[in-house]
Amino acid sequence: MKHFKSLILSFVLVCTIASCKQNETKTETKEFKVDYEKFTLDNGLQVILHVDKSDPVAAVALTAHVGSAREKEGRTGFAHLFEHLLFLESENLGKGGLDQMSARIGGSGANGSTSRDRTNYFQTVPKDALEKMIWAEADKLGFFINTVTEPVLAKEKQVVKNEKRQRVDNQPYGHNSAVINSNLYPEGHPYSWEVIGSLEDLQNATLEDVKEFYRRWYVPNNVTLTIAGDIDVAQTKAWVKKYFDEIPKGEDIPKIEKQPVTLKASKRLYYEDNFARAPRLTMTWPAVYQYHEDSYALSVLSQYLTQGKKAPLYKVLVEDQQLTSNVRMYQNSSEIAGQLMLSVTAFNQKDLNTVASAINDGFRDFEANGISQTDLDRIKAGQETQFYNGLSSVLGKGFQLAQYEIFAGDPGFINQDVKNILAVTPEDVMRVYNKYIKDKNYVATSFVPKGQKSLVLDNSQLAKVVEEKIIEGAEETFDPSIAATYEKTPSSFDRSTEPPYGNSPELTIPQVWKNELASGIKVFGIENTEVPLVQFEMQIQGGLLLENKHKVGVSNLLANLMTKGTKNKTPEELENAIESLGANLYAYATDDSIIISGTTLSKHFDATMALVTEILLEPRWDEKEFDLIKQSTISGIQRSKANPNSIASNEFSKLLYGDNNILAYNNNGTEDTVNTISLLDLQDYYNTNLTPKLTHMHVVGAISEEDVINALETINTSWESKDVVLPELPMPLYPETSKVYFYDVPGAKQSVIRFGYPALKITHKDYYAATVMNYRLGGGSFASQLTQELREGKGYTYGIRSGFSGNNQKGEFTISSGIRTNVTYEATSLVKDILENYGKNYSENDLDVTKGFTIKSNARAFETLGAKLNMLNNISNYGFANDYAKQREAIVNDLTVEDVKALVENYIKPNQMIYLIVGDAETQLEKLEGLGFGKPILLNGEK
Repeated sequence: MKHFKSLILSFVLVCTIASCKQNETKTETKEFKVDYEKFTLDNGLQVILHVDKSDPVAAVALTAHVGSAREKEGRTGFAHLFEHLLFLESENLGKGGLDQMSARIGGSGANGSTSRDRTNYFQTVPKDALEKMIWAEADKLGFFINTVTEPVLAKEKQVVKNEKRQRVDNQPYGHNSAVINSNLYPEGHPYSWEVIGSLEDLQNATLEDVKEFYRRWYVPNNVTLTIAGDIDVAQTKAWVKKYFDEIPKGEDIPKIEKQPVTLKASKRLYYEDNFARAPRLTMTWPAVYQYHEDSYALSVLSQYLTQGKKAPLYKVLVEDQQLTSNVRMYQNSSEIAGQLMLSVTAFNQKDLNTVASAINDGFRDFEANGISQTDLDRIKAGQETQFYNGLSSVLGKGFQLAQYEIFAGDPGFINQDVKNILAVTPEDVMRVYNKYIKDKNYVATSFVPKGQKSLVLDNSQLAKVVEEKIIEGAEETFDPSIAATYEKTPSSFDRSTEPPYGNSPELTIPQVWKNELASGIKVFGIENTEVPLVQFEMQIQGGLLLENKHKVGVSNLLANLMTKGTKNKTPEELENAIESLGANLYAYATDDSIIISGTTLSKHFDATMALVTEILLEPRWDEKEFDLIKQSTISGIQRSKANPNSIASNEFSKLLYGDNNILAYNNNGTEDTVNTISLLDLQDYYNTNLTPKLTHMHVVGAISEEDVINALETINTSWESKDVVLPELPMPLYPETSKVYFYDVPGAKQSVIRFGYPALKITHKDYYAATVMNYRLGGGSFASQLTQELREGKGYTYGIRSGFSGNNQKGEFTISSGIRTNVTYEATSLVKDILENYGKNYSENDLDVTKGFTIKSNARAFETLGAKLNMLNNISNYGFANDYAKQREAIVNDLTVEDVKALVENYIKPNQMIYLIVGDAETQLEKLEGLGFGKPILLNGEK
């Protein structure tokens, strides 16, 4: 990934669309057909267009049929490194490339992802910027390679290495995937190494490697361009031909042959993980490539074995033997091979031999009973809902079309995919179990906490894992300011002029309806018939706010218990009732609410709400489920103690709010508080604090106001209405002076930072203006100074952001990042300097970029059901007007440089800030005294 946030959208949507179309009836397929037009340029570029006029936006995705499987051994991670490079510059886009343009045109944030088999680049933009995007993507494909220099390559190596440290080296179980793949696939197999590669290979990549890779794989005849949204097809075709036609075709690309693997014997490996706090067993079997005829039954098998109360493995491992709170099994099918993976993170101190024995017990149960047609249909119903969810954005539709084109040879394969899924029978599910799992060889990995080797699977061998050593000054230096000098690639027209905008789209505000029921429930809705889905959330205010600090975790446990059965339905019966509708229902707690949320087909909304009514009004108070949830929560708390990001979040809250404020606590609670909580505590919270008078219902989708109100009738008339007062909490003040706090994680491969202080509530008059002010500081990704200086200028981090967050009770300003360990002081000092100079150096250009992005991005503000649900949340909880987006446009338009400087002066406080670092104290602690804020305070242990 190019961005530091875990943006896995492409993978999620591709998986959703590729494997989740089970229950489309013939009628529904006709009603909801994804029409497209496909054509091929003379140079081999495949182009797919899809028209969707529902929002004034267009999604553009450029997908190259190259991933880590096309790499050479010794140059692993190169496809992913190349993904990063392609964003930086091209001949006519100039330095900063697509990122700078994205900020100006209101794009969703140009991004990309790399898999074993493909690399994609994608963005959603207001429709008036479509020609600009087509121009930019053509420039990246055909006019890029001359801009890559040694300094550029050196800097981006550091960024990618930081990404690997953040995603792999500094995470619990981070090396598990590499151990599995290097043992499942034989040496030399394209899937035997990781997509992100090794640090050594990344360091060894040369400029010539980059150029060779570009010439071989980044050619039109190996690329698919997908454009979906509010487009004029004839005009779009003309633009595509204008900008892409003259890019020369490359050498023919050979079809990569399928390379399935077999294991001559099972392999058992173990590793003592510095960041793990619970043992994890992963079992991996060789399986099938994507779209293989057996992949459909394997998908059903994976879900049936592990998900839900009826699942054989769940019954044995979770309920009967209470070894874990969760069992995961999934297919990882790729273009030339695949694998079936079963993962169990056991409770603290559980022997993985016991886990393996329980897995075998679950398998024997399945062998004896198989899967019923009813359960098969239940699984398919849920996949129908997932299918429509994947099509709720134009980008999702674009990904779908590209996926089928590249890996199935035809965007229209969707229809055959559906038929293949619907054809799965119970006999097929048992057949693939016998073919791929029963008595078959596998790779088993045991990842356990340091010093707990006794928990690993018997006869396991030590896995080969390369751990990076923390060495001061080890990274090479580079000068990112050196401009590339080159002779521009000739073109038949002047490509240096950026195309003009089209006609500006009007911001369309969805029509909101409101209703207040007799019980006090406030209902807010938006009717939208683009897909036959409804998304909703019932928000009952309170959450952590109404808890006692000595029993923190009550609302979280209560929310988790709410969906575990009702008075008249066992947990299994409730689960089956939900899944048979193809619905998803979740209950969870936050700092200020308990929320019941769901997604369902619109035709099943009444039936889904009938289940919500039972969940809310007729709780089961199941002792066994309560014990399971409690044990699972404690296990999660234990595991979080080894995760540097979780540590940083929890410790920052403590420092910000202090012991006497309930907001200082994670709403999961602590081991001590959760252990003291009884089922009576949950019942007391339910009876005392849950009331319709503090309830807001938000509904978006293909449902009318009348139907929503009718579905709420029983809740409205039967739920006791009582007065509950939310407490007014003492708000913390800015620290008088900055202080540095350090939490020691010995051997940490990165330092996780959380800097900040109390700030504005969302209802404050300056809140929105302050978020706009922050865009060029750290809220605008690659348009922000923090990213440009720490990532692009120094290579210190994979990504960094700053931002204001707030609600009715609190407000915070935070800066967060994962920093290369051996530059912890340097990075912190640089952040401090940027903050101190931000207001002084703020310019008209900064304001122009901010205004351009903020106003133009409104065109895509309410595209998805989720975005509309968020809009209702803002209106109902914070009293925003229905057209608050229009009002915000006016705020932005009226901002001056002087206004922004005043906001910086009032709300950016580098010398009244909490500086928290979670990292390796032995090598980093003492240097931080150089910041001038006194001796750093060690929060754990002694130094």
